Amino acid sequence: MVWNGDQHVDWSRDQGIRTVIPASLSLAMSGVGVCHSDVGGYTSIAHMKRSRELLARWAELCCFSPLMRSHEGNRPDVNVQFDCDPEMLHHFANLGRLRELLAPYLRAQLRQYADKGTPVMRPLFYHYKGDGFFDITDEYLLGRDILVAPILRPGAQSRTCVLPNDEWVHLFSGETYLGGTYEVEAPLGRPPVFVRKASEFAALLVPGTNEMEVEGKEA
Repeated sequence: MVWNGDQHVDWSRDQGIRTVIPASLSLAMSGVGVCHSDVGGYTSIAHMKRSRELLARWAELCCFSPLMRSHEGNRPDVNVQFDCDPEMLHHFANLGRLRELLAPYLRAQLRQYADKGTPVMRPLFYHYKGDGFFDITDEYLLGRDILVAPILRPGAQSRTCVLPNDEWVHLFSGETYLGGTYEVEAPLGRPPVFVRKASEFAALLVPGTNEMEVEGKEA
């Protein structure tokens, strides 16, 4: 299992959480179609310490990846951990339940990778035409049918999402979006994640057909 390297426990574009998607997509297009990053990052130096928000958002990102694995980091005593308080444990528990819900879909993507070499995490241009998709390095497709637009900046409660020309259903709200650019609300525990409406897995993942809708509201 390839990993993205020992990222810093920060929000930076060069060393922190914002490196994860470009690194994963670069690996994908180079023939390495299964990879992951350490939830929360690894490298903590001097004043650099992992925050609660960073750990929580990184966990949301890795929930929608081939492998979700936390890491205490190189200085565990000075960095926030998944069991630091009841709220963080609740956040990870909800993501764990969501991860279980995703398991059949992820297994199907891994079988496709083993059989055909198709990467699990894919750039938008892998399936959709358009010059603008080549410049998007903060969104990705998880398999063919799930589009993930994680929160990658501190304090953000929403973000701009670019959706290709298709019908997309918000994983948590059930709202349907067409192709276009949208500002999407993203409170903690509800990152912008969209399921392609035409997916054979839509009945499993779309809110109203599974128990995650209730869990998401409780979170």
